[in-house]
Amino acid sequence: MNTLFETLKRKNESLELYAISHESFKAYGNILDSKHFLEYFKYLDQYTSIPEKDNIYIAHDNDILKNLKDDDSLNRIFGFFQFQTGYVNGHNTKLNALEYHKSSEVIVALTPVVLLLGLHEDIKNQSYDTKSIKAFYIPEYTVIELHPRVLHFSPCKTMNSGFKCGIVLPMGTNTEFIKLDDVETEEDLYLFKTNKWLLVHKEHQKMIDLGAYVGIIGKNIEIKY
Repeated sequence: MNTLFETLKRKNESLELYAISHESFKAYGNILDSKHFLEYFKYLDQYTSIPEKDNIYIAHDNDILKNLKDDDSLNRIFGFFQFQTGYVNGHNTKLNALEYHKSSEVIVALTPVVLLLGLHEDIKNQSYDTKSIKAFYIPEYTVIELHPRVLHFSPCKTMNSGFKCGIVLPMGTNTEFIKLDDVETEEDLYLFKTNKWLLVHKEHQKMIDLGAYVGIIGKNIEIKY
């Protein structure tokens, strides 16, 4: 039994925390074979750092891509479409927001993290209630693929030192701000960056100031560790 997982469950009793081996994870993503990502793990470990506070997000670090000896699995996941290899490192512990992409996202977890995930179909009346969130514990050296349109945001740390996660997405995702002058559909409200639709909690002022749509209702879930 994973003692960290059990500790997290005990400290977050109001939140049902699942292992990614749980059957329910299949609605959100797949577990990938970590052996195809050894160079990615090594790069995150040796050449990236965790900031003193908050998160750092790098959409694409070409040195990661150059170091990958085996990119066939990523080519297959993205249909041989060009992808970006980046990372997010930091100290986040709260939900704060939920984003989705109309593509898969691969998360390369060097450290153990908790992911707070939701289903697009649970967006009702232009809002999402955090009562529908599912929390999953991701062990260290684990790689997962999130399905298109799965709601997610920053990983949550499980230890004082923070977390390190690689992020793989179609090239150009999350790189340019998008602001539509005319809103024709509900989704247009959420479009925030290239291939990034975003709903934020009212507590996440940083994103609100950048023009994000306030569409998350309920508790701003926080992971205690």
